Amino acid sequence: MKVLFIGGTGTISGSITRQLSAIDSFELTLLNRGTRQGPLPENIRTIKGDINNEEEMRELLKDESFDVVCEFIAFTPEQVSRDIRLFEGRTKQYIFISSASAYQKPLSNYLITESTPLANPYWQYSRDKAACEQVLMDAYRSTGFPFTTVRPSHTYADGSIPLAIHGSKGPWSELMRMKEGRPVIVPGDGQTLWTVTHSMDFAKAFIGLLGNPHAIGEAVHITSDESLTWNRIYEIVGDALGVKPKLVHVATDTLVALRPELNGPLNGDKSVNVVFDNTKIKRMVPGFAATIRFDTGIRQSLEYLMNRPELHGVDAEWDAWEDHVIEIASPSAFC
Repeated sequence: MKVLFIGGTGTISGSITRQLSAIDSFELTLLNRGTRQGPLPENIRTIKGDINNEEEMRELLKDESFDVVCEFIAFTPEQVSRDIRLFEGRTKQYIFISSASAYQKPLSNYLITESTPLANPYWQYSRDKAACEQVLMDAYRSTGFPFTTVRPSHTYADGSIPLAIHGSKGPWSELMRMKEGRPVIVPGDGQTLWTVTHSMDFAKAFIGLLGNPHAIGEAVHITSDESLTWNRIYEIVGDALGVKPKLVHVATDTLVALRPELNGPLNGDKSVNVVFDNTKIKRMVPGFAATIRFDTGIRQSLEYLMNRPELHGVDAEWDAWEDHVIEIASPSAFC
């Protein structure tokens, strides 16, 4: 089966790439700009180019066709429309990576299924993903364009640490605060349920969708069945670091008022209970189950991060902001 990944080296796609390269029945090609560092398996073909340059892509792909095209780096309806123009007639299945953050906020039912409405008034990113899905559904209904939508939730691995908030340079500063015994902020009371999924588990289900006729015209989310409170997530991260983290609980509204860019990631995502019903993906991919518990998976991700100094992004601005917020928070917020 000939498969094209647009992207293919990120947290989610990287795990899929590694697993897929070990299966003889797949012929994998990556299309990207070649800016990511690190070796790829020898049996993976690469096409170097910018997918956002449609004319360049049309020339590069003029003699190409694929059984499956997987789009990991499209975020707007315009980008998806471009892909439809490029790949209509060139693929039997186009898989778009959307986001579970597009689901209804606030939820009308605690259990999220694929039929939960897509409506997120807090986060433009999520609204754009929902709009992308609509473009694909319209194309499927009008011309039969063979799409599948996949909605990940919080997927981690290879140095990606699932924390509720951190600065733009990544989680390193938060982890160092924990190791040094300095307090870290957890939004709200920390009792919100959250779902984190190891990317190797995600990859198993995703590979089962490739060329799957039952997935055409469908949307499906792929997550773990393990739900943890944010307090527990931070405690597990701290335990993996060998410390007991000092948590300061600060109301989400306060954090958003002090740093408005947190509105989408918090009110539109991480401050809402998320419990997923994975019946649909298990029906489409018989035998699938997420088997990597968070307390196990986080140790792999931390080990990866610790061994790569280039990922140790000290964020002085974020660190100072967090100190300021903690200073003005109630002392009783410590736990």
